[in-house]
Amino acid sequence: MAPSDLLIELRDQKPLVHCMTNYVAMNIAANVVLAAGASPAMVHALEEVDDFTPICSALTLNIGTLSAPWLASMAAAAKAAQAHDIPWVLDPVAHFISGYRKEAAQELLALRPTILRGNASEILALAGEAGAGKGADSGDSVEAAQGAARALAARFGSVVAITGPVDYVTDGTQEARITGGSSLMPQVTALGCAQSALMGAYAATGPAFDAALACLAHFKVAGGAADGLAKGPGSFQMHFLDALAATQPEDLAQVIA
Repeated sequence: MAPSDLLIELRDQKPLVHCMTNYVAMNIAANVVLAAGASPAMVHALEEVDDFTPICSALTLNIGTLSAPWLASMAAAAKAAQAHDIPWVLDPVAHFISGYRKEAAQELLALRPTILRGNASEILALAGEAGAGKGADSGDSVEAAQGAARALAARFGSVVAITGPVDYVTDGTQEARITGGSSLMPQVTALGCAQSALMGAYAATGPAFDAALACLAHFKVAGGAADGLAKGPGSFQMHFLDALAATQPEDLAQVIA
């Protein structure tokens, strides 16, 4: 499906997205999903997973502020999503900073996410390659991680999206690059985490590769629009949310290389 069609479908369907994200990202992730036209739910208790995940249109998992109870909930939610044929997105935030986090990311990856989204250092490390990541920040170029992305896509059957100055998305066969955005985007905390939540909304509306591409394009278009109005990171966030809501379906094709 064309990215424009997916944005139309997203706003028409308003899919309910089960967002298991980190404490830092909850507010901005919910606002991003709402601004784009979908419906977020920030539910994380293990006791609710069996009832709630099956009624959602998509699931997104983000390990940014990981703990044992949250990991148990995430694994259970991913299994519930698979059982009910619900698309799900994995964002393995800084999974290489500790043995515990690395094992958690590998456990979730083994459940074969529909879409895997991360920065270049996170994708390289998931594929077993050395990277230069520093916490949640990438120290590697998107280009350096493209081979790792293709290998992960082939191994796990996932669409892999790498975000950076020029985003890259592949399913192991198809690939695309997305340009645009703003240099202010990395200065707004958890904006990448929020993108993973929105990617779930897009995954609910069409094929995984097309969904990831459309979401990446939506962010780049909105980022470029906000850049022209913002005076710094604080005002950028406000203008970015407005731009997500104002983005028109036909705008998305402009940033896809």
